[in-house]
Amino acid sequence: MAKVLVVDDEKQIRLMLHQMLEREGYNVSEAQNGKVALELNRKEPADLVITDVIMPEMEGIKTIMELKKEFPDVKVIAMSGGGKNKPEQYLNFAEKLGADRTLTKPFNREDLLDAISNVLGQSAKPEARNSR
Repeated sequence: MAKVLVVDDEKQIRLMLHQMLEREGYNVSEAQNGKVALELNRKEPADLVITDVIMPEMEGIKTIMELKKEFPDVKVIAMSGGGKNKPEQYLNFAEKLGADRTLTKPFNREDLLDAISNVLGQSAKPEARNSR
């Protein structure tokens, strides 16, 4: 079962993604910012990190750079609803710095699950998803 670390400063988004991914059979943990995400990933490395780009403490771009430096094999999906700029600007930058895929918020369940399957590959799909 693939381990997924969800990183977002908004508790409701973390909770929604956690529940959705757990129902799909993934082992999910959460972090409210990049600093906490790095600490958690050092203790229990994730197969996939889904991170927001705009966060306090340590934002997503720096998080992606640090993750890829310490854990070159970790897969990353960056997500953003934008801020001062359009989300595409942040997400393009995230991709250049190592994000394997990007999602513009809001996104739907199928877009997220397709991105995860694409990034992790077919063999990493959890059993729960196939049994529905």
